[in-house]
Amino acid sequence: MKLLSRPEELILLAVWHLKNDAYLVTIRDFISKKTGKEWSVGAVYVPLDRLTKSKYVETFWGEATPERGGRRKKFYTITEEGFAALEELQRVHNSFWEDYPQIDMSGGVA
Repeated sequence: MKLLSRPEELILLAVWHLKNDAYLVTIRDFISKKTGKEWSVGAVYVPLDRLTKSKYVETFWGEATPERGGRRKKFYTITEEGFAALEELQRVHNSFWEDYPQIDMSGGVA
C-alpha cells in the first residue's frame, strides 16, 4: 500500500472528523484551524482529487441551495481503503516514534 502524503493524511482525517459535512470549504477550514496555517482551495483540492482517484474517499452530491445560487455541494466520505491507508500510516508513524525519548518542557530530554 502506498503511504499517504502529509496533506492527504490531514485531508482524510478532516473528512473523518467532519462526517456528513465534509466538502471542500469545510475541509479547508478545518485543516486551517487545526494547523494554524491558512490553506488555499487548491492545496486541498489537488490531494483530495488524488484521494478520490485512489478510492480512499467517495463523493456524493448534496441538495441545491439558494445561498449557492442553486448549485449543489460535493461531499466526501472515507472508504474502507481510506481507513486502511490511515491505519497503515499510523502504524508506520508510531514505529518511527517508538524509541524517541520524552522531551520535558525546559527543552531537555527526560
